[in-house]
Amino acid sequence: MNFDELSPEERLIAEQAVLNLRSLNKACDAAADGTVLAIAEQVAMTQGRELIRRTLQTSLDQQVHTVEKKGRRAERACAD
Repeated sequence: MNFDELSPEERLIAEQAVLNLRSLNKACDAAADGTVLAIAEQVAMTQGRELIRRTLQTSLDQQVHTVEKKGRRAERACAD
């Protein structure tokens, strides 16, 4: 993967993933013996959900921008 070719949105998501990893490593380093796995799972789940939410929001925002740029369709699509 060539990081120089990433869009601003892709770069933001990549940076967030790196920050999540750093935060996870820091939490594991600070965890008491015998609690590392539980702490790691908790942090990973919380951060993972937030990263997924941000990624989804970024993707949907981009879709909205694309649709608005193109304009509305002249006719409705049939759902049958």
